Amino acid sequence: MPKRFYPKLAVSSIRRHFQVYGPYLGACTVMVSMFYLIMFLAANSGLSGMFGASTLKLLFTFGTVVVGLFAVIFLFYTNSFLIRRRKKELGLFNVLGLEKRHIARILVWETLLTAAFSLAVGLGGGILLSKILLLVLLRILDFPVVIGFEVPEAAVLTTLKLFGTLFLVLLAYGVRQVGRANPRELLQAEAVGEREPKARWFLALLGLASLGAGYFLALAIDHPLDALVYFFVAVLLVIAGTYLLFTTGSIALLKLLRRSKRFYYRSKPFLAVSGMLYRMKQNGVGLANICILSTMVLVTLSTTVSLYVGLEDVLRTRYPRQIVLRLDSYDSEVMAPVQSAVAATLERHGLEAVDRVEYRFLSFPVFRVGDTFSTDRELLSGFAGSMASLQLTPLEDYNRLVAEPVSLEENEVLVFYNRQPYEHATVQLLDRTFVVKGTLTSLPGNGLSTTEAFGAYYLVVRDLGVMEELAQHPALPWRGALPTYTLGFDLNTSREGAVAFYHDLARALPRQEAAPVWVESRDEARGEFHVLYGGLFFLGAFLGTLFVMGTVLIIYYKQITEGFEDRRRYLILRQVGMSSLEVRSSIKSQVLSVFFLPLAAAGVHVAFAFPMITKLLVVLNLSNRSLFALCTALTFAAFALLYTLVYRATTRVYYRLAAA
Repeated sequence: MPKRFYPKLAVSSIRRHFQVYGPYLGACTVMVSMFYLIMFLAANSGLSGMFGASTLKLLFTFGTVVVGLFAVIFLFYTNSFLIRRRKKELGLFNVLGLEKRHIARILVWETLLTAAFSLAVGLGGGILLSKILLLVLLRILDFPVVIGFEVPEAAVLTTLKLFGTLFLVLLAYGVRQVGRANPRELLQAEAVGEREPKARWFLALLGLASLGAGYFLALAIDHPLDALVYFFVAVLLVIAGTYLLFTTGSIALLKLLRRSKRFYYRSKPFLAVSGMLYRMKQNGVGLANICILSTMVLVTLSTTVSLYVGLEDVLRTRYPRQIVLRLDSYDSEVMAPVQSAVAATLERHGLEAVDRVEYRFLSFPVFRVGDTFSTDRELLSGFAGSMASLQLTPLEDYNRLVAEPVSLEENEVLVFYNRQPYEHATVQLLDRTFVVKGTLTSLPGNGLSTTEAFGAYYLVVRDLGVMEELAQHPALPWRGALPTYTLGFDLNTSREGAVAFYHDLARALPRQEAAPVWVESRDEARGEFHVLYGGLFFLGAFLGTLFVMGTVLIIYYKQITEGFEDRRRYLILRQVGMSSLEVRSSIKSQVLSVFFLPLAAAGVHVAFAFPMITKLLVVLNLSNRSLFALCTALTFAAFALLYTLVYRATTRVYYRLAAA
């Protein structure tokens, strides 16, 4: 055969089937471009010298792993559509005299052409867009603009290695699929899915149970740290349940609908149910993929947008005052030089401490069951038990901060819990019983900690004598109770002035090995938090865009493939007497009901995940649930609008193919 026979045949085949091949080329090109862009940011030398470079590098390295894995899975998925559509043509080549090795050469040339186009256009587009993407990132992080243009060698080489290997694996998979099939199987490949699938009730029930277990975890978890541990378990259960319900549960449901004579034996339901039933196994996988990707888009964007928009709320939660100081002792002789250093620094800067809060605490971890607080781990209950931090503070410190002082007897306490009101009349603690004289809805300054990541009980006791007695109890952990002096206040100055004060105070504080002292500044930490949450927002938007593209391409490919496969069936419907209007109405009924099912399921997933995600955000110091709810609602509305536009665009193609 002529040397150019196989390349010409490959090019001709791509042109002839471009409506099917085009989305695959687009998917490959987009994946190459997106992977290069995230690698460009991870390897960019301009970012490495900026504030928070290590945090950004860690985020973008994580992003490269996610994009790489997504590219591998997604391209295998779209390639499977392509192989299935091409089997009939390849079988025809085999019947006309081409051997399997000749067909393999055609596939090799098609893969080479696809790889060359995808890598050239994808890398070229990525390089052209890289500077724009960098400017967007710098704008989000409020960094100075980096002058110059850079093409990191590591980013280019890694992209070439990953996708070069991936195209080789896809080629091997395609050759294997064709090589194992005989000509008859290849010619009839499109009709393989026409057998009516069986209703696998066990798998359908298993999917329902898996989904229910995932939802139960999302609703039952109460502690933020438990949510951190069990979140991925819940995600895996929901993913497994989604796939099983879309592939087997949908078939079982359709067969139940078919048993209803009133519903089924009407023209529209008859055509819609029978049409979806015959290839629901293949459709189910595609719909489940769309549902999972849609859920990923919604969760990724809503959480990262919430963190970025709520940055000031995060800072106020993590740092209740502009300056927060902690000393590992409340001994008056140890506290005195620290208090003197604070007063002297305020005087040097000509500043005044505003909303000053001071506490002496005795802290240790406890496990709570009912009204009993113990250091015994055997009381552990629930997912991670009722583990919390217990903070004892003397009445003197509390009365100094409130307008109306109170009095306590030896065995009386005031109780404040940072999550919900304490509901018992007594507190059983280390062989002592305290009577709850009052349950506080708030503590002045919130004890200089407003985070809810850890449960914290605050007990206001009569005096330091009660605290010292409990500190000597033999049941305390091996490290004993931790005495702490905390001081927090705001400053009547600018952010820059507050940062200058913080650095001066950090230098002025006495260094004591026996009682270390720490000082933190909200304004000093703002830049670090801005880099972290700005980087998360950028990465979330980047991955969200990637997932949206993946969703759109899967939908488009699914519509194209089903349009070709349904053409013969709808031609038969017209031949038996149905009008074009009736055929089109039947198509619309089927496509509409199937198309929006993944979006509805994604909305249900997000609704059930909402309580768990709010607890995960608490770990990241965002406790503004209203903000997260608003961001989630707006994200879903925007995505639903985009989804509807994709529906309108791809359904026209489906109509044109199926009803032609």
